[in-house]
Amino acid sequence: MVIALVGAALMSLDPVFIRFSGVNELETTFLFGLFTAISMSVVIRLNDKRGLLKVLLESGWPLLVAGVLMLGSSTGLVFAIKNTSVVNTFLILSSLPAVAALFSWIFLREKVSKQTMFAIVGVILGIGVVVSGSGADGTSSLYGDMLAMFSVAVLALMLTLLRKFPDVSRIGVVGFGGFLVAVVMIFFTEPSTFSLNTWLIMGAMGLFTAPFGRVLSMVATRYATAAEVSMTLMLETVLAPIWAYIFFTEVPGANSLIGGAILLITIIGYTLHLTKEES
Repeated sequence: MVIALVGAALMSLDPVFIRFSGVNELETTFLFGLFTAISMSVVIRLNDKRGLLKVLLESGWPLLVAGVLMLGSSTGLVFAIKNTSVVNTFLILSSLPAVAALFSWIFLREKVSKQTMFAIVGVILGIGVVVSGSGADGTSSLYGDMLAMFSVAVLALMLTLLRKFPDVSRIGVVGFGGFLVAVVMIFFTEPSTFSLNTWLIMGAMGLFTAPFGRVLSMVATRYATAAEVSMTLMLETVLAPIWAYIFFTEVPGANSLIGGAILLITIIGYTLHLTKEES
């Protein structure tokens, strides 16, 4: 649980680095992808005896599809953080478990319990309340909220695919997805114009906080159930708005608070249900 808490704390810093990058959305996405690809490649080299190339080849076509989906989710996340409030972005991201369960029901024909259906309805209601107040507080926007919803939907599709193919390397997917992000975004950027400050800020995120946060969350599942880890990772949703207030003086609007309460209560209740099921 401590490992998962540290991972969540590190990942909650993402919006701080993205906002302070000093470059636009496309350029920030390029740097995010570049450093993610580098850091994940190093992790594979250090932790997998098969080597980078063999890990990618043995994962097969599901890794290619998952990488493309990560391209969409990563781009949506960066654009969302740049265009709406951090609070709205992370509240919408917190709906991932319920959205993934919905897609597993649709595409994998997995049985959906009554509790899962209640969670899906609660998530839809919570997101609706959050989005309905966009633009009123001066820090959020419907455009940015829609990008966050797109990011969640694509990420949930990726998790559904990986659930279908459990032998695919998760770290390989993240690294390959980062590589695709960098390759696509290089056509819309001019890295030679980036300041040293930009390289250092995004390097700190892409090489340290972001990858180590994600790797720690994966490692935590070795010692605790997936549901328990998911519950612990909710700390990310709590910490991100705190950083936003400290660094950017972002104050969430009434709709974000009400919708956020609905979302958090729903996801916490659903995760407790999963924990009980796994026990």
